[in-house]
Amino acid sequence: MTNEAIQEGYPSDQFAVFSSHNSKIKYTFDKIREVKSHKVGDLFSAYRDILWDDGRHKYNVSSFIGEIDEILLGERFSAFDQSTLDNLIGTLRQRGNSNATINRKMAALSKLLRKAYKMGDIHSLPEFRRQKERAGRIRFLERDEEARLFAAIRSRSEDAYRLSVFLVDSGCRLGEALGLIWNDIQEHRVSFWITKSGRSRTIPMTERVKEVIKLPPTEGRRPKGPFTKLSQAQYRAIWNDAKAEVGLGADDQVVPHILRHTCASRLVQGGIDIRRVQMWLGHQTLSMTMRYAHLATNDLDGCVTVLETPRSSGAANNVESSVFSSPLTTPSASKPARKSKSEAAKAPGKGSKAN
Repeated sequence: MTNEAIQEGYPSDQFAVFSSHNSKIKYTFDKIREVKSHKVGDLFSAYRDILWDDGRHKYNVSSFIGEIDEILLGERFSAFDQSTLDNLIGTLRQRGNSNATINRKMAALSKLLRKAYKMGDIHSLPEFRRQKERAGRIRFLERDEEARLFAAIRSRSEDAYRLSVFLVDSGCRLGEALGLIWNDIQEHRVSFWITKSGRSRTIPMTERVKEVIKLPPTEGRRPKGPFTKLSQAQYRAIWNDAKAEVGLGADDQVVPHILRHTCASRLVQGGIDIRRVQMWLGHQTLSMTMRYAHLATNDLDGCVTVLETPRSSGAANNVESSVFSSPLTTPSASKPARKSKSEAAKAPGKGSKAN
């Protein structure tokens, strides 16, 4: 076989064929890369600072990944297959994790694996399917609960009290409030630039908020923002002590985030439409705000009127007065009766002269 025949018959362009008079052939493998195996914990150590900002969320993700690595027994892999993912989800469910909790843990794992896939650390990904979540009850503070809780917080820290009032009247997240600087507060409005969704928003301030953002006169240097003296850990410690004092210690839903739920609930119950509530809270999708839609019951009050109206009262015939009258139920205006031929003959025509 000639060298030309070898070159013409070789099927791939990735391999270069070189020949000499002695018919020696050499191959080069430039585009082949070795894929190494990794543990989930190793990948997290490599990419955690790239994928997640410092804060409570990053701390939660760290615990999620640590639990996943423990379930997988630190196994190394170069491809995360579907059966491994299914077994992982099954184990989490056996441990009592709800579908909502599983979704949060799988979101962290998916983000990590997608980054590893793009960087060439692994060569295949499983299909992550979101588990169906049940709509749970949303807990919010009644006015008397707020008053008792805030009084207990104020007895421990004036700064924590000011922050609590700001959270319940603005509906912002704890991290958004702690990250405020003075330039974010202009006249009667406050702007949130560091948000969970990555989208900034500006909302007007209530009179209470205008008061609590004013720092009491103190000696020394002015802090960077209205609430920068506190950290999340400090505020949560004060919160937990105060809620235990007022008899709410056993309620695991009474956490600082309940102030955001309380703000949203009051807006909806006060008649604010759901789209404006979404803008106020900074929700990325309307479906997140729809969790509060069931509190807007004023629109259904007319149903009671219809159901309580006795049929014998004749209201059924008077459809025009119904609160739900529509073109389908409201009778059209009656047409004038047609004249008989004899009456039409007696009537003067258009062109006749008046007597």
